[in-house]
Amino acid sequence: MGGNDYFAWNDYYVFSAAVCKCLPPFYRMPVKIKRAYEKPALTDGPRILVDRLWPRGLKKEAARIDHWLKDLAPSDTLRVWFHSSNNWVLFKKRYFKELCTPEATEALSRLYQLLDEHAEVTLIYASADMEHNNAVALKELLEGMKKPPSSSGPAKAAAVPGRMTKRRPGSRG
Repeated sequence: MGGNDYFAWNDYYVFSAAVCKCLPPFYRMPVKIKRAYEKPALTDGPRILVDRLWPRGLKKEAARIDHWLKDLAPSDTLRVWFHSSNNWVLFKKRYFKELCTPEATEALSRLYQLLDEHAEVTLIYASADMEHNNAVALKELLEGMKKPPSSSGPAKAAAVPGRMTKRRPGSRG
């Protein structure tokens, strides 16, 4: 795999697996996440804003943002959909697929470059939900923790809301 070949793949599972396999082990730990409204610390390393919009009411001096990678943010359509559905599994699937766009690929390459240059980096986000946001998903991707949902069973059913199962002929229930 040479250069950024793996970013051109369309399947996000293959994409994330390829990214994680070709990263040296030291890439998997130096990523922290922090809410934009938390006070910056000297231990943060470079602070990278991964939201498309600047955090409301936050002054640039107070935020101490070193890099703003807007193209790593989910699309407005996906963000609005996630706020209405709260389907974290499907959000991540769609979000990782969006990271295959040329703009996101370039931003992701810049993020990897920053990881290569610094012992630690902090991904900054504005969302009030500290467990379900694009910074959390990015950290999972960078640390190789992201696992695709199974192709069947409860994880698949949870990923597709409102899906009805068909009754098999001759089955009871």
